[in-house]
Amino acid sequence: MIGQTLRKKVLITNPQGFHMRPATAFARLALQFPCDVRVVKEDQSVDGKSPISLLTLCALPGTELTIEVSGPGAREALEALVGVINVPAEEPADGTPPTPAP
Repeated sequence: MIGQTLRKKVLITNPQGFHMRPATAFARLALQFPCDVRVVKEDQSVDGKSPISLLTLCALPGTELTIEVSGPGAREALEALVGVINVPAEEPADGTPPTPAP
């Protein structure tokens, strides 16, 4: 990692937790930035550019994660990635797929 590391704590509010769909959206966005992205839960730190690694955090609703970024574009990446976590869930809490609009 080069330069200062920026950190931001986020709370998982999606009723389904940080599951495959949001983890993939997060990783895809992280890949667009040249900086290093890590996501930390307690003492576990994973690569924020890998959806599979993100899933190993088992981040259920109410889990606090820390997003850490360093390198070129870190500030912009941090703002964008926090935004992905804070997007309201578009899925029903019971896990059924959303009904498509007519």
